[in-house]
Parts: sequence; structure tokens; C-alpha cells
Amino acid sequence: ANLLESELFGYECGAFTGAKKEGKVGLFELADGGTIFLDEIGEIPLDLQGRLLRVLQEHEILRIGGDKVQKIDIRVISATNMDLYSKVQEGKFRADLYYRLNVMSLTIAPLRMRSDDILLLLDYFLEKYGSAVRSEFLPPEVTKYLTAQTYPGNIRELENLAQRIEAFKEGETSLSMEEIMEIGDAPICRSDEGSGEQRIHRNRRDAPSRFACGSTGFP
Repeated sequence: ANLLESELFGYECGAFTGAKKEGKVGLFELADGGTIFLDEIGEIPLDLQGRLLRVLQEHEILRIGGDKVQKIDIRVISATNMDLYSKVQEGKFRADLYYRLNVMSLTIAPLRMRSDDILLLLDYFLEKYGSAVRSEFLPPEVTKYLTAQTYPGNIRELENLAQRIEAFKEGETSLSMEEIMEIGDAPICRSDEGSGEQRIHRNRRDAPSRFACGSTGFP
């Protein structure tokens, strides 16, 4: 919590052991006049949630070890894959912070519910990591395989797959069904059921949808 607090709020000279002599500007100060994105908001410790509430409600911050309150004008966008309302009921997330954050919310469906996006995203990541492989060059059975997966790790899992393809297929534009199965750690797709239909191997719990919410700054 101390590390996260110092990153967000900054600190003054000598605020704690190991602190920089000149102090440090926090992320909230750096974002003054703009927007800051807070990922995994549901994992912020309760004691730090109170300080975050003050930022949203009073539009002010206080550096660790400081005695000067500074006004800031920021927009906060946050995201989580947790059910924050359930955490509020369990006493693990402050209700006042939840309602302060929840000005506008957007639930993003997991990748397994957006199969049309899979190949588009895969092409994006392949290009990002310098691979010559593209979905348009893949055999139909490979594209069918890729779009049939559940991707419990969502976008991160697909990005990892793109990195592995780049590493194993450097300079090539396509890959076979055997090669995609050999790359390793990709979702397993089997067709050994009596019906002959593909069966998705679900050895991990599907990740829940992400929940993004925003809180505006000064009117």
C-alpha cells in the first residue's frame, strides 16, 4: 500500500526511509488538467480508498510527509474484473467510493463472447510484434480453431499467443493446424467426442467481464 500510495500521491523529502532527497511528484499531480487511468481498482486497500475518495470528492491531494494541500483538476477512469458491488456488501470496498466512481459505467464482454473480434485483435498483435503471419493467410481450420476458444485470459492470452507465433514462425506468413497446436500453452481444442463436434477444454475459470467506470473532474 505504501508503494502504491507514494506512486499516486507523491512524497516530500525525507518522508520515509529510501525516499528521494528531492521528493517525488505523484501520478495525480502529473495528471492535473487531464485524465488518469486506474486499473484493478477493486484491489486498492481500504485505507488507501479513503484518500482516493478525497481526490474525487474534494479535488485535492496531499503528498506523503507533506503539509500543503494541492487542488487538482483530473478525470479518473478506472477498471476492474471484480464485482465491486459485491465487495461493497462484503465490506471490502467503500460504498461512498463505489458511488463516487460510478458516474458512467461500461461493461466489456470477455473475448469468448466476441468471437468476431478475435482475428482482428490477433492481426493487431501480430503486427505489433513484427510477425508476418496474418489471419487472411491462415487455413480455414486454423481460423476456426482460434475463434472457437474461450480465452480465459482474455486479451492478454491472445496477445501472448501472438508473441509465441512471432517467435516460432519468424519470417513466415502462415501456420498449419499442427503448428498452432505445437506452439504451446494455447487453448486446447479437441474433436474426440462421440458427436465429432469440437469440445473446448476449459481447465481454467473464465475471467469475468471487465467493469470500467469514470469520474469527471471539475465541471
